[in-house]
Amino acid sequence: MGNKDDETHAHRASATEIIHLGRDPFAHHGFVNTPVYRGSTVLYPTLESLEAKSQPYTYGRRGTPTVRALQDALTQIAGGADTKLTASGYQAVTTALLAFVETGDHILISDTVYEPTRQFCDYLLKRIGVETQYYDPLIGAGIATLIRPNTRLVYVESPGSQTFEMQDIPAIAEAAHKKNVWVLADNTWASPLYCQPLALGADVVIEAGTKYLVGHADALLGFITSNARAAKHIERAAGTLGVCPGSEETFLGLRGLRTLDVRLVRHQETGLRLAEWLRARPEIARVLHPALPTDPGHALWKRDCKGATGLFSVILKPVPKPALAAFLNGLTLFGMGYSWGGYESLVIPFDCTPYRTATRWQPEGQALRFHAGLENVDDLIADLDAGFARLHAAS
Repeated sequence: MGNKDDETHAHRASATEIIHLGRDPFAHHGFVNTPVYRGSTVLYPTLESLEAKSQPYTYGRRGTPTVRALQDALTQIAGGADTKLTASGYQAVTTALLAFVETGDHILISDTVYEPTRQFCDYLLKRIGVETQYYDPLIGAGIATLIRPNTRLVYVESPGSQTFEMQDIPAIAEAAHKKNVWVLADNTWASPLYCQPLALGADVVIEAGTKYLVGHADALLGFITSNARAAKHIERAAGTLGVCPGSEETFLGLRGLRTLDVRLVRHQETGLRLAEWLRARPEIARVLHPALPTDPGHALWKRDCKGATGLFSVILKPVPKPALAAFLNGLTLFGMGYSWGGYESLVIPFDCTPYRTATRWQPEGQALRFHAGLENVDDLIADLDAGFARLHAAS
């Protein structure tokens, strides 16, 4: 069931593909799911095969049937040439960056990038002589004015981490490719089902499979999907760095893939309902959600994405700290914790002011990032409504 030809795949919906890709039951005695292969040593039947390394699997770190099943499925879904799994989303980020840079290079990174990506650039890449310049995510084709002779790559994240600015990936990619500059895209928010940056012009797509792919808040996983031109660079970097995912985590990624479509539908519906409800609340100054028609990035979202997920932010009108604490501490369905993409709803306060350098972050009040889980939306709204009552009582 995982070996149909490309023409057959082309006529299927993604919701169907994620059920059938990356599995071949009759290669595993009829069992529906690809088994978990655990191991380091792989035996060779002859000296000749060992010297030629001609068999499909040569060493545990270089892949197993479980790993290949998920990699092949993700490659097909994202429209790429190859996928490499990593032990976390952050490892996917660092591996992809290291695949292309060397001492003396200049790279362009969106100012709204995931904060650990910024830390990697400012610490490790700086130590090896790579200069990072942060740019306004709304620059579009204007990125051409920042490209230097030694610029190696442009890194996009659309929508932006925490503040959800949409980037014009096709315009950025066109300008970058005219100067022979690579384009890397973090697509974790949308997942490969709701956005395909390779089709928009990116060379490499990075995702934290920890989020929506796994979907149950129980495993760390990342993946890098590349076009044919970039795949050899990712392959070499991942192999040299010893990048490999855990066996159990890979299986959980395969499990999550099967229900990704139906879960995203619920995350989207609940997220939009919550965003609209919050937008009407008197305590809210702004809602940051590109799928809302009122959002500044809505036109780009509508052009480039097939859907929205459950992650968005709001800006509260100014409130004293005890009132904020009363609101957050009493919530019963929204946990306070990092990560997102699981079945549970979450909320965290954040402040981008200390680390934005190319743009200014000046919110009207406290910013909160919400993740809409799979709970009943009316129950979530009731929990927030009770939270606002506590906020007023403590103000």
